[in-house]
Amino acid sequence: MPKRPLTPDEQQVLHHKGTEPPFSGRFLNHSSDGHYLCRDCGARLYHSDGKFDAGCGWPAFEVPVAGAVTEQVDADGRRTEILCSACGGHLGHVFRGERLTPANERHCVNSLSLAFEPQQAPGSDTLTLGGGCFWCIEAVFRRVKGVTSVLSGYAGGQGDNPSYQAVCSGSTGHAEVVRINYDPALVDLDSLLELFFAAHDPTTLNRQGADVGSQYRSIVLCNGMAQRRGVEAFISRLEASGLFSSPIVTEIADDAPFYVAEEGHQEYYERHGGQPYCQVVISPKVASIYQRFADRLKEE
Repeated sequence: MPKRPLTPDEQQVLHHKGTEPPFSGRFLNHSSDGHYLCRDCGARLYHSDGKFDAGCGWPAFEVPVAGAVTEQVDADGRRTEILCSACGGHLGHVFRGERLTPANERHCVNSLSLAFEPQQAPGSDTLTLGGGCFWCIEAVFRRVKGVTSVLSGYAGGQGDNPSYQAVCSGSTGHAEVVRINYDPALVDLDSLLELFFAAHDPTTLNRQGADVGSQYRSIVLCNGMAQRRGVEAFISRLEASGLFSSPIVTEIADDAPFYVAEEGHQEYYERHGGQPYCQVVISPKVASIYQRFADRLKEE
């Protein structure tokens, strides 16, 4: 994995032994197959098979990859710190004797110390998402490593080939969505969903900020039953995490005909980044996503 600059929060944890707030980490509800890596040097630390829900507010692992983690007693002698053996980055702490796993140990790790490498999978897949104005969602996913294409369009309603004006009227029932083609060997479904739920508010019905109407509803159109089960499981974990104070109202639907939006709506942020809407709404959202998910984004 190419080394990228650490965000200030990542530096605080990895280099200065900080701790992220409980129930805030992006890997807490993550369950895809693959390896969790050191965010600083890219060394493999844990396999997903050893990840479990300890209810502690941080990602928990039973055992690390052999030789990947070094232990040392904290200065106060009360806990045992775990560090990346390759670079010395702070990961978290290990606890033993809790009888939570067959190995009788729990590696409690900060999400900010981690990156993720999905299990190699052949081919490509498609995911269709709606979370408010498609200009915003498209701008986020165009920057994701492993995403090969993003198209803005309409889906989930009635009538063929709707126009932007018809969709905005609310008469068609279609939502503004983006259709994402991605390589599962480079980015997993959970990672895409984490970005999606960070990029919009899934608790507001038919609304995102000042954009109001059913065309702005939160929706995931699933490409097959396996993907649907993955989406349902992710949202269940998200609800159980308590990250959102209000119920999640995201609609989960089977895949439906997708109608590509007019040319003027494609790559809107790239073409019109200086416009007030882009500067006030999209730019802060993209910047916020970059701060949280820098390791998953393409080099600019």
